[in-house]
Amino acid sequence: MNQLETMLPKLNEILNPYRSNPEALIPVLQEVQEVFGYIPPETMPHIAESLKLFPSQVQGVITFYSQFYTYPRGKNIVTVCRGTACHVRGGTGVLRVVQRELNLKDGETSPDYNFTLETVACLGACAQAPVMVVNRNYYGKMNPKKIETILNSYR
Repeated sequence: MNQLETMLPKLNEILNPYRSNPEALIPVLQEVQEVFGYIPPETMPHIAESLKLFPSQVQGVITFYSQFYTYPRGKNIVTVCRGTACHVRGGTGVLRVVQRELNLKDGETSPDYNFTLETVACLGACAQAPVMVVNRNYYGKMNPKKIETILNSYR
C-alpha cells in the first residue's frame, strides 16, 4: 500500500463536505494540513479532482500562501523574530542560541521531527522584544537561560 492509499480514507473524510465546490479550496487545504501536518504533494491531484479544479490551481494556491507546507515539519515550530525592535534588543543573539540549542538553521527540521526553526520579519509583539514563539505560545524578553528552559519544556 503506497502513502496516498493510506491517506485516502482521511483525505476523503475531509473532502466529502466540499465535493464539486472549488471555492472551498483554502479551507480544504487548511484542514488537510491540520490533519497531516503538511499538504502531501501526492494529495494535490485528488484534491483538485474532488473540487473540480486543475491540479495546477491547487499547486498555485499552496505556493502563493506562506501558511501552506508541502513537506513534513516538526511537532514544535520555533519562530524567532528578526524585526527591528527584536534586532535592537538582542534578537540576533536569541537566534544564535536557539540554533545552537536545537542544532538547526533557519528553515530546518530536526531529524526526529520534534522541532522546526523559522525566522520572520515581525511577530507584532515589539514591546516584549526580543520575542520567540513556540507553536502558538509567545515568549518575550528572551535571554539564553529563558531560551534553554523554554525549549527543554518542549523536548
